Amino acid sequence: MCILALAANAQVGDTVKTDTSANRDMSRYVYHRPGTFIVPVVLVSYGALSFVVKPIRNVDYYFKGYVARTDPNYNSKAADYLQLSPAVLVYALNLAGDRGQNDFVDRTALLALSGAILTIADGSKYLAHRDRPYGTDPLSFPSGHTGAAFVAAEFLAQEYSWKSPLYGVLGYTLAATTGALRIYGKAHWFSDCVAGAGLGMLSTKTAYLLYPHVRKIFVHKNKQGKSAVVAPTAINGAPGLSFAMQL
Repeated sequence: MCILALAANAQVGDTVKTDTSANRDMSRYVYHRPGTFIVPVVLVSYGALSFVVKPIRNVDYYFKGYVARTDPNYNSKAADYLQLSPAVLVYALNLAGDRGQNDFVDRTALLALSGAILTIADGSKYLAHRDRPYGTDPLSFPSGHTGAAFVAAEFLAQEYSWKSPLYGVLGYTLAATTGALRIYGKAHWFSDCVAGAGLGMLSTKTAYLLYPHVRKIFVHKNKQGKSAVVAPTAINGAPGLSFAMQL
């Protein structure tokens, strides 16, 4: 998993444009070259092929046996917290004065959009209907925890890897560790976690591609350059819209 994390981080240099004042509105979002999608697509494909390719499925059984031999009584909730750590680090760095690509509102909206895309993709659990390694339920594929961890890792990479690739290395290592802990906790097969990693990365990459267009729907500027924001609200359970305009 750590090798996969380092391979995923290698694409960051081609993914992120540095933040320049000359084109601030668009440069703070991210430009993706098609090649940056290769790694996550390969990861998702590997997981999908585990349903039909016996050698790939045998790798799952190998890891199940390895865990059973080395630590059959492992039980920890560490992955529940570790999956969020790369995203938490983004906000911690910003509070410490180390500014990323986007301001608080845009950054939070990008993270929320990434999570929403992953949630939709994670619905494939009900189509795959794969039993967990010890048959607790048929919702094993893909790994939601690993997907969330790689959403957060890609989020950290997008926001800070233009400053140093070490941010991406750290984020992907934390995410890969989350996947490894899910395997060790007997909650997922290896291929579940590999596919979850790919889906997490794709979700965040897609969010960064879509967000400039989504943002235009809710943020408008008049001829004087003053902005107006339309945003959905929910007050006492009643849906509505809020409107704010710069005076």
